[in-house]
Amino acid sequence: MKKLIMMILCIMTMGLTPSFAQGINDNGDNIIGEYLTDRGGHKSKVRVTKNADGTYNAQVFWVENPNDKNGNKRKDVKNPDKSLRNVDIDQVVIVKGLIYDAKKKQWGGTKIYDPTKGIRVNASAQFETADKLKLRGTILGVGVTLYWTRIKE
Repeated sequence: MKKLIMMILCIMTMGLTPSFAQGINDNGDNIIGEYLTDRGGHKSKVRVTKNADGTYNAQVFWVENPNDKNGNKRKDVKNPDKSLRNVDIDQVVIVKGLIYDAKKKQWGGTKIYDPTKGIRVNASAQFETADKLKLRGTILGVGVTLYWTRIKE
């Protein structure tokens, strides 16, 4: 009976291992999921997905205040690409083509878009904990660090 209990405990423990090992995944897929962000009091939720070429995109899918003072859905009016200025603020793609560097255990090689300012800056990301993603946006050596908290894988 004692051996049976020990075997069950071992099996249960092995089932928990992937959640503890999230930050160790060398193929970069541990970034895939949904995150809560807060940029200067502007809360939103972002979904990170994997592209067919192995890179990653991040798209907003929820914002705390999606409507303007007239009750209309806010648009990405500051986007430097005029063809994207009519996109709803809760559907903006903020990162395209993020690349995972297994040696550094971080993502980068692309830009992150800030719809509140309408600018794109160099992006890098790495996990501080299994559920806390640290993003760094820099331009000309000056940068801002943001933290995204995982809400769903």
